[in-house]
Amino acid sequence: MADKSTQHLQSWINREALAESMIPMIGKLYREHNVVTSVYGRAIINRSVIDIIKAHRFVRQLHVEALDVSETYPVLEALMSLNLGPARIDIGKLAVKYRNEGKGQDVADFVRSEVADALDPSASSIAPPKDIVLYGFGRIGRLLARILIEKAGGGAALRLRAIVVRQGGAENDLVKRASLLRRDSVHGSFRGTISVDEENQAIVANGNYIQVIYSDDPEKVDYTQYGINDAIVVDNTGKWRDEAGLGKHLKCPGVSYAVLTAPGKGDVKNIVMGVNDDLITSDDRILSAASCTTNAIVPVLKVVNDLYGIENGHVETVHSYTNDQNLIDNYHKGDRRGRSAALNMVITETGAAKAVAKALPELGGKLTGNAIRVPTPNVSMAILNLTLNKEVTVEEINSQLRQASLDGPLRKQIDYVNSPEVVSTDFVGSRYASIVDAESTIVNGSRCVLYVWYDNEFGYSCQVVRMLQKMAGVNYPSFPK
Repeated sequence: MADKSTQHLQSWINREALAESMIPMIGKLYREHNVVTSVYGRAIINRSVIDIIKAHRFVRQLHVEALDVSETYPVLEALMSLNLGPARIDIGKLAVKYRNEGKGQDVADFVRSEVADALDPSASSIAPPKDIVLYGFGRIGRLLARILIEKAGGGAALRLRAIVVRQGGAENDLVKRASLLRRDSVHGSFRGTISVDEENQAIVANGNYIQVIYSDDPEKVDYTQYGINDAIVVDNTGKWRDEAGLGKHLKCPGVSYAVLTAPGKGDVKNIVMGVNDDLITSDDRILSAASCTTNAIVPVLKVVNDLYGIENGHVETVHSYTNDQNLIDNYHKGDRRGRSAALNMVITETGAAKAVAKALPELGGKLTGNAIRVPTPNVSMAILNLTLNKEVTVEEINSQLRQASLDGPLRKQIDYVNSPEVVSTDFVGSRYASIVDAESTIVNGSRCVLYVWYDNEFGYSCQVVRMLQKMAGVNYPSFPK
């Protein structure tokens, strides 16, 4: 027993040592070459030793054989020896591909051939940095700030230049806003350092100088006086949702585009990244990133509809409470939302089912929807009760959704979990739009029920950032292909 105990401990120590030695290589590839590395979609940049080992451990849910850091370390070493241009490289998938297809080939030669298209940095067509302004600094605004700041070290394709908040507030308003960025009850502490420049009304986060602008009117801000030009303004307030309202931002000097982090009204395009982002054109100046629920359900619905066809269905969302509800019973213009969010399950409406048709016109009129707000602060679930055009099995539909999460065009949007023990808090901080809970899938002939988790704050914010990258012309090659 003692020998077995020693063996397991030594194996762990060896994995820790390898993961620790990977950290400077991961950082150098990112900061000097703008190469973002991951393990089966799990970020490993600016992560701890334990985070890196856990990213490898996750692979056991997707493959019969687990993935060890001893397999990805040689891949990372091989990448370090190459003169790479900007790219997104999944070292986990490369390691598994080498395991299955290497056939005695030297790992360095294998890796070089796999990333051959990234070996000429001068051929990169990455667009120059794009200025980003956050109009509103609430839940989504602060999470967008965190993501943009986190990504600033790898070429700064998107630069967070300013946030705009309402006039007035306490004398220490700036300090309070910086504190809300620094500490979050749901998402934890900010990864880095934050300081306040009160004299110049700015926040400095991980070296990013962010101007804080006070204004009650989106038409009255001159961004050029802060050195901001051709910017994308991300409106997180939800106050203006049509072209006329959002168009106010475009009247400001220094602004070229406006993005809404809520469902758009009228002719505003509602974009779900990975599904209908091909609708974005160079002429678009106002766009909507739709809602968190729409982003969660549309990718899964697309996969299912493309494979089996959806005759009709109902979408029920079990959604965490939001700022739109009352903490304790009080007047609210909406039905039932005046009752205490922390004490009640509240039946309310959702426009997500109807919004599906804007991203997937072929499903127009086929879905109904409703929502139940529940006393949790974050992470929600969509229950998709669907009638398909053909009969399927649990194993078949789960296998297809698993494959979509691994190698399909929606792999950045769809995640997959098959643990019988997961609960909502396990998905706080998920960067995916939706996570399929395979253990909960129900099938009876052509009827199926899918349970889809989503971090309605962070996962949605990641989708918004993907949209900003698309608008800014940020299109990195990904490997393995």
